[in-house]
Amino acid sequence: ILTENKWPAVDAIDVELRLCYEDSRRLTGANRYTPGPAAILTTAGPDAKDADSFTRWELVAGSLTKELGWPECRPLVHMHAGGAELVIPCPPDRLYTATEINEFAWEVACGVGDMDDNFQYYDTGFDVHQRFRDGRDSRDYFRGIDAAEQEPVMTALRAAAQERAIPVLADDDEVSLGEGAGSRTWSLKSRPFQAQVDWPALHRVPLALVTGSNGKTTTTRLLAAMLDGAAPQFRGRVGITSTEGVQVGGEWLKRGDYSGPGGARLVLRDKRVTAAVLETARGGILRRGLAVERADAAIITNVSADHFGEYGVDSIADLVDVKLAVSHVLGKDGTLVINADDTLLHAMASRRPLRMALFAADDHHPALAALRAAGGMTCGGVGDTLWLSEGSERTSLGDVRNMPLTLGGAAHYNIANIAAAVLAARALGVPASAITGTLTTFGKSHRDNPGRLNRWEFAGMNVLVDYAHNPDGLARLLEVSRSLVRGAGKVRLLLGQAGNRDDAAITELAATAAAAHPDAIVIKELPTMLRGREPGEVPRLLQEGLLRSGFAAERIAVELDEVAAAHRLLDEAAAGDVIVLPVHQSKSRQVIADLLDAMAQSGWRPGQLVP
Repeated sequence: ILTENKWPAVDAIDVELRLCYEDSRRLTGANRYTPGPAAILTTAGPDAKDADSFTRWELVAGSLTKELGWPECRPLVHMHAGGAELVIPCPPDRLYTATEINEFAWEVACGVGDMDDNFQYYDTGFDVHQRFRDGRDSRDYFRGIDAAEQEPVMTALRAAAQERAIPVLADDDEVSLGEGAGSRTWSLKSRPFQAQVDWPALHRVPLALVTGSNGKTTTTRLLAAMLDGAAPQFRGRVGITSTEGVQVGGEWLKRGDYSGPGGARLVLRDKRVTAAVLETARGGILRRGLAVERADAAIITNVSADHFGEYGVDSIADLVDVKLAVSHVLGKDGTLVINADDTLLHAMASRRPLRMALFAADDHHPALAALRAAGGMTCGGVGDTLWLSEGSERTSLGDVRNMPLTLGGAAHYNIANIAAAVLAARALGVPASAITGTLTTFGKSHRDNPGRLNRWEFAGMNVLVDYAHNPDGLARLLEVSRSLVRGAGKVRLLLGQAGNRDDAAITELAATAAAAHPDAIVIKELPTMLRGREPGEVPRLLQEGLLRSGFAAERIAVELDEVAAAHRLLDEAAAGDVIVLPVHQSKSRQVIADLLDAMAQSGWRPGQLVP
């Protein structure tokens, strides 16, 4: 394929994607690998796992970054099952240059171009990026694009903002100074000189990040409700981002998955916002890094197996590493809220020099006891009572059975989400009285936490609507459902999965469902979430996984439309049953919620036609 160390005369982009690297992108903020911006490349082709190629890449990339005056930007290699992630840390106004260096260095390492023993490389005709057609030396090229990318006005603005502890939010179109009500936003073309900025009008707002495998959206919403009830300046002015969308004071600004940097910027540029809680998902961290430079608190709810094989993530330890990216923006005054029952998460977080707050199911957990002895903050249960401890000072938050989110204490995982939100709220200065007030009311209405463990109880049966999207989440949901069965009632389950999991993960979800022994399963499809799969492929894998796990074929049905599948389960329901509906498409969720409201209000009974 390669002749005399030169690329063949075919489309350059096609060659790069097939033979050299799978993906090259900019991480615009803190990320898994670095506390600030970086360029990252995912290797592909015959050299994807070659140690000698990595050595050549490091030498070429390191030589160029050093020559450009980036002494702290040391290139690094992260190996994974599919190859490697090649990372070049860089200043925030050098991301394009760093990305070009990363691609060029890897192309040279793979045998494209020439370089002498001192790694002074001379480009003899190849034009993978059409960079050097005018015959310039590669070093001249990179000095040129580095100089062109530098923005003296932006550099000065960033320096002035840093001196004043004013956050900067920048993307390809706009730059903001300050946050929320204390922010001002300009287009990049009209950015001001530092002397033109009204610095006294700019300030930060209380800010928390929420990440983890399960419980992120519930914890985000609960924490936002605690802030909303904490003080008049927050009432109706708390901004949140989540996988459901962007809201300020309950008003929707955008619908859809906004748990990445785009959603964060949308909230923090809204002049109404006086506090913000940002759900921060794995995908956004891996694809773009964090949008924010600082936060007052960050929660990691838990970490379980999911999304393996994407962006260099092969294990739970890798996922923990990704989630811990939120720790980079906490600083010395921020608080990292960690689940002490998640042993690996707690162990890996403990290696970082951070102020931590810990929660666990048992308030006597050794890690919680040790942290309290050191004057730290914890939250855990003693019997049915949840306790907040700040050093030796202890506050009862009440009986968990009286907190609507726990479904009378049955939803143990929501007790953990509550404890996490409590600790973050205290880190943000929310009084304990406001916290306990929120805990006794939040979750009574389906509008408080739509699509997350919503319960309808009518006609002698229970219907649960949740987002459970991975084996751990589904197992927890099915555990709750079994506790709600009455008499000879049955558990009836709706089962589906997005297409961006590998075959093994989809099969594991089916095995998890089978292990809970529901009485009937209806398999659905998610046409808006195929993500590269063929129609019908995921339902087939789920059905095969159920059968391999010993689940009886006669108890399996396939109804590809999500709403129609829910209808089918409701048609077959009887008194005492629990209908478990993990619903993943927002439009379907609203239709199903409206249907359940209508059934409850109309006095519907099993055996009657479902509306």
